Parts: sequence; structure tokens; C-alpha cells
Amino acid sequence: MTTSNLTREAAVRRASLVGQVSYDVDLDVAGPDDETFGSTTRITWTTPDPGEGVFVDLAAHTVDRVVLNGRELRDVYRDGRIHLDDLTERNELVVEARCEYSRSGVGLHRFTDPVDDQVFLYTQFEPFEAHRVFACFDQPDLKAPFRLAVTAPTGWQVVSNAAVASGSPDTGVWAFEPTPPISTYITAMVAGPYHKVEATHGDVAMGIYCRTSLAEFLDPDEIFEITTQGLDWFAEAFDVPYPFGKYDQLFVPEFNFGAMENPGCVTFTESYLFRSRVTDATRLQRANTILHEMAHMWFGDLVTMRWWDDLWLNESFATFIAHTAVGEATRFGDDSWSDFAHSMKAWAYQQDQLPSTHPIVADMVDTESVMANFDGITYAKGASVLKQLHAWVGEDAFISGLRDYFDAHAWGNATLRDFLSALEGPSGRDLLPWAKQWLQTAGVATLSAEVETDDSDVITAASIIQQAPVKHPTLRPHRLRVGLYNNGPDGLTRTQLIEGDIDGATTSFPGLVGKPRPDLLLVNDDDLAYAKVRLDERSISTLEESLGTLAGGVARAVCWGSLWDMTRDGELAARRFAELIARHSVAESDIGVLQTLVRQMTACADRYGAPINRETLRGRLTNLAHEQLESAEPGSDEQLVWVRAICSSRMDYPFIRGLLDGGLVVEGLAVDPDLRWFALGHLSAMGHADAERIQQELERDPTDVGRRGAEASRAARPLGEAKAEAWERALDTSLALHSRRAILRGFWQVEQAEVLRGYATTRWLEALPSLWADRSGEEALSMTEQLYPHSFIDEIVVEAADRAMALDLPPVAKRRVAESQDSTRRALRAQQTDASAT
Repeated sequence: MTTSNLTREAAVRRASLVGQVSYDVDLDVAGPDDETFGSTTRITWTTPDPGEGVFVDLAAHTVDRVVLNGRELRDVYRDGRIHLDDLTERNELVVEARCEYSRSGVGLHRFTDPVDDQVFLYTQFEPFEAHRVFACFDQPDLKAPFRLAVTAPTGWQVVSNAAVASGSPDTGVWAFEPTPPISTYITAMVAGPYHKVEATHGDVAMGIYCRTSLAEFLDPDEIFEITTQGLDWFAEAFDVPYPFGKYDQLFVPEFNFGAMENPGCVTFTESYLFRSRVTDATRLQRANTILHEMAHMWFGDLVTMRWWDDLWLNESFATFIAHTAVGEATRFGDDSWSDFAHSMKAWAYQQDQLPSTHPIVADMVDTESVMANFDGITYAKGASVLKQLHAWVGEDAFISGLRDYFDAHAWGNATLRDFLSALEGPSGRDLLPWAKQWLQTAGVATLSAEVETDDSDVITAASIIQQAPVKHPTLRPHRLRVGLYNNGPDGLTRTQLIEGDIDGATTSFPGLVGKPRPDLLLVNDDDLAYAKVRLDERSISTLEESLGTLAGGVARAVCWGSLWDMTRDGELAARRFAELIARHSVAESDIGVLQTLVRQMTACADRYGAPINRETLRGRLTNLAHEQLESAEPGSDEQLVWVRAICSSRMDYPFIRGLLDGGLVVEGLAVDPDLRWFALGHLSAMGHADAERIQQELERDPTDVGRRGAEASRAARPLGEAKAEAWERALDTSLALHSRRAILRGFWQVEQAEVLRGYATTRWLEALPSLWADRSGEEALSMTEQLYPHSFIDEIVVEAADRAMALDLPPVAKRRVAESQDSTRRALRAQQTDASAT
């Protein structure tokens, strides 16, 4: 099977030669062949220039027949394309082929459940994978009606974008209604003996699907509740009813992403089916993902980008508006924006400081370049900037412009310019200068306050200082708020909030003048602006004493984010930040922020703190977790967070062993499968779990999740033979990508430098060329990331990365290595700061 790479230039030319496309696709997945399936496609289209030629995308195992306008063609399939000449005004192409099932989560993925040996299929086509399943013009601007027929084993459910026209599990022969015009990358088919739960909301039929073996873990009531709240909120906000008839949501195995916005057939990772106890923060993340994909039904599916240059707008809009919907329509309320500040923006800031950072509007010259840009710039920075734009133009103008946008471009394609034009009318602002500064330049600026005071400590002059990195010197306009906080009987409380616009290196902020200098001066309060924040020493000292008393989840998230950013930048010693967490995380009411802080304290010990301080910092975390576990309410989210913290600190072997063998009982704590594998993985890394113990746990949980847990646990053992075996399996392409990733997740352990040294210096880079030899780009990119020795913080890894980037690898591979190398260098700088701190 050969896949091709579609350039933007070729797509533009093809779009000029093709119009009025429609598809009839017939898939046969009923046979015993577990490697290939039958695919027959009938495409009709017009061309304005009869006599011209065009190509059709197809990555097939074999092409059995190609018929153009009644004429059978031979020798026209090569290099992943069917090459056609001498087109007529109206054309009909019929292609009969056999295509390959995937084990890497793209194309048509095939999975066998180890619990009951049932087979499950699903498609994943973004950005350029539909042609792995059927012949097509695989580009987003050639939207077309799509009619699907499927022959499947009896007893299976089959789901696609449109409603079923005929067929049932009893017959195994399914036909679906034609879709409205949609792009190939959001066409979908899911098939297998899925468990199904149905409901309706108004005139929208809804379904939730999952594997039969996971049906007991499905919580349809909460999923339907979030879904109906979203359908109502989006229909009202956009003034457009849900446009695709029915709304099915399917949890599918070995999915590479969080979810995919196929209209009427949304696919989700099974990690959102909770086999074990999870915190409310995890449920918030699921709600956010549900509404992110739902937002795409309008922004992305009803109105679709013309080319992948606007991928950022597609994803960033869904990210921003989903947080808005979660905050306004669901029980999670303001926690949505705290989550945005401490997770989404933190991701954006980290990505924007990498050597590979790029403008939000990236130059997507071909489909290969798209893969590299499913990143924190595309999702998180873009969403942060849209939040800033929302504040810049105002709520009413933003919503009015959106409604105009949907009205003007429904069922078609649009560009960034179309989106901005829709907002300019109601807002009265010229957004081209804004777009040039925010969307066409890279890098994140740093904001700080500079104040002068009199003898009474009253502010007499105030400015907001904006600094840009040397490599990306753009200074941008910001709409922001500055909060003034003082300690009092009720803790650290906001006494003033001042809003204004800034631009340039120094902007006078007269609203602060005449105010007593506060204990905490918080730039970017309420988190409107996209910028790093630097706190003055007085504010940092205040937070060291009183951060836990600070009212307002978003304000706390902004403070924690600023302090963490200083730690990563080597400006604040990791020990100092870890002590802040130890003192004030206990008062954190937002469970999502608490989970993040525990992870960051672990990172201070293992990554950003000097190695000589590792055991001390891990011990501090262990003691903190034990103290808080004593007072945590039985069965609470906090209890689960602190139990996992004890495990991840790896300083209390008896506690972890007791959890697993039942010798330790924590009131209200369910030692369920996910917690057991989490604990066993750490026990393995400590050298206290042998192969027999891991096998016993696998027999207790023989699911695919259990198998991956066992793979990770075996790979985590600090033994040379265990590492050699794990390395060989990680490079075995016959294993599913999810299994290989699990192995490497366990393989790299921070305490195992000696046994891992050879892998960290040479073995990982020697494996890179084979990853990119005739493998899917998604699989190769994921494995490149996983093979890199992230836990091995040493100059020898930096040098090895230089050698890796000298290899004959695609640019996207070298970019991923460069990003990982930068993270190692950053950790080394932070370790030096921590080592030199008194």
C-alpha cells in the first residue's frame, strides 16, 4: 500500500478542475480476512475544462478495476493515486479495490477485544486518510454528499454520518441516507458488536456506543446531560439548529486523540469511559471534549476551512467556545476557566517557547506539514488569542459576527478573512492589524507591572511593561485586567480590578495611580490576555505566605501558572516552588489545579530540581501526601489525588505494596483496576515487582487496558534484560501503536540512568530512520516522541539529539527531536538554578 502527500498547490489546481462531486461507497467488512476489506467507490463530478486530467487519491492493497465513463482503464494506479485523462463535462468513476485494515489508529482501524474476541472497527481520516478506505478527492474544499453502504457480519451495529436508510444487525447489510455536503476527512464508519444506548432531545435522535465488555462502565445519563445542554446552548448562541439530524457518540478502542468531530458520528477515546474512580476534574475534561466536538458541527463541519492553513481556527474556535459553553451551560461553571488557565494556556506558553514555535496561521504547504501542527499553538494559543479577541470586540459583536458567518457560508468553505470580516461589521474594528500582530507572528511576550510609590506607599506612577523574546520581537496589543489584592481577616482578597488596553514596550496604566500599593499586584487578572506574567518580589513573598487564602479560582490559576513558568525558565528554584505547593496546595478547592500542582511537585523532584535534591523533594511530597490523606474525606477526589501522589513519589514501598495486596485499607478508597496498574507501574520502577507479580495482575485484569498496563510495568523494571526485551517489543511494528506507546511509557525512568545510558546515547536515534520507512506519519511521529529519552536529563542526550537531527529524516521528525532536545536543555538550566539556590 502506497500513500501520497498532497500539496496545497496540487489541491488548488484540482479544485479548479472538479465540481459538483458526489460519492457512493460500498464497504465489505464481512469476510474472514483480517488484513484487508473490500471497497467499491462510485464518484461523479463535473469539470469546467473537458479534456483535462485529474488524479483521485487511493491507498489500496490492490486495485481490481477502474472504470471511467463506462471505459475500463488499466495501469492508471501508481504512487497512491489513480491518474485520469481526457475528462468530459460530466464524469463517473467506479473503483473496485481491497484496502488494508490499520493497527495505528488511522484509516479503518481494526481491534480484537481480548476479553471476548469480538472485532471492532472505526475510521479516523483527519487530515488526509480517507483515501485509505475509499477512492476520493481527499481535500477539505471539495465537499460532497456521501452515501454509504456496508456489508458486515450479522449481529454488528454499523454507524455512519447519516441515519440508517435500511439494514439491521439481523441482516448485516446496511445502507445510509445521503449526507449533506461534507469534507472527506469527516466522513466516518464505525462497525462491530457495539453496545448502544438511545435517547432523543427535541427532534435529535442520540446514541451512545461502546464495546460490549465496557458497557458496565458507560454512564449515559451524564453524557446525555452534557450533550443536551450543549445542543441547546450552541443552537441559541449560533442561531442555527443542530444541522446534521442525528447525534451519535462512540467510544472506540485504541483511539489516538481525545475525539473526532465526524458529523453525526463523533468518535471518542475510551479513556473517557471510566473503569475506575476519577476526579471531577477528569469529568470536566470529558465534558469539555464533548462540547469541543459539538462546536465543530457548526464551525468545521457546517462551515469548513478551505485548506489546512486554517486548521488553527477550526480547533482554536472549538476549544475556546467549548470552555465558554461548559462554563455557562453545565454544572462545572467557573471551573471551566480555571481549567483553561492552568492547562490550556500552560500548554500554549510551553509550545510557544520551543524552537519550533510558529505563527498561529501556519504555512501548510502539504498534508505532511499538517501532522506537525496538531500542537499547542493550533489548539491552545489560538484559543487563548480568540479569548483575547472576544474581549477586544465585545460579547455582543462576537456572537453577532458568528451568526453572520454561519448564515453566509453554511455548507461551504470559508477562510480566516471571511471570519474576521464577519466580526468587523458588528464590532466596528479593523481586525487586519490585529490579525497581523497576533496570527502572523510567533512567540509569547512577558508582562509585568512597574510602579512608583511615595513615602506612604501610595502608587504615584504605574506602567505595564511588555517584553518579547529576541527571536520573536513582536509587541502586541492586549486587553487585560490588573487586580489589587491585600491580606485581611478573610485572607488575600481583591480590593480593586482595573481594566485597560496596552500596546508597545511600556504603557502607562493610570488606573493604578493613587491606590495604596497592594500586597499582590496581579497583572492579567481574570486571564484575558495571552502573555506570560512576571510577579514582583513583594507579590511573590505575599503568595509564599498567603496563596492558599487567595479567593477566586482563575486568579489562583494565574498565580500558580506564573510561578511555574518562572520555575521552568530557571528564574525560580524548583525547591522554592515545591515548598509553595507544599504550603498552599492543601487549600486548593479546584481539584484540577490540585492535580496539576501534584504533577508539578513531582516534576520539581524528577526534572527541574537538582538531582542531589531529588530524594529530599520526593520525601517532602510523600510526607505532604500522607498528612493530607489523613484529613481527606473518605471517597473524595482529594483522597484519590493524595494516594496517587504517594505512589508517584516512590518513597513508601510498604504503602504501595499494601494497597495492592490488601494489607492496607484506606477508608472509602476503591483500589480499582486503574489505581492498581498505576501503583504497580511505580512498584516495578522501584524494582519491587517481578514478571510473575505482573502476570498475576494481568490475570486479574485481562483486558486490553490491562495488557498495556502489564507492558508498561514489565518495561519499567530496572533490569538490563527487561529493558532489552521491552526495546525489541517497542520496535515491533506488528504490535498495535497503543501497545508500543505503553511500553515506552514504562521504559524511560528517571532513577535508572545506568541501565538506560546506552539507549539514551545511541539506541534511540539509531531506531529513528526505520520509523519513517513506509509507516503512517501519525504512527512515526508518535513513536519519535516516545523514543526520545525525556527522563534522562543530561548533556549526552542533547548531543545525541544533534546527531539525530543530522540523519536523513523528514523535517517533521527533526522538528519533534528539536522540541524534545529543547525540553532537556530547559530542564538542565532549571537544575542549575536549583543547585545554586541557597
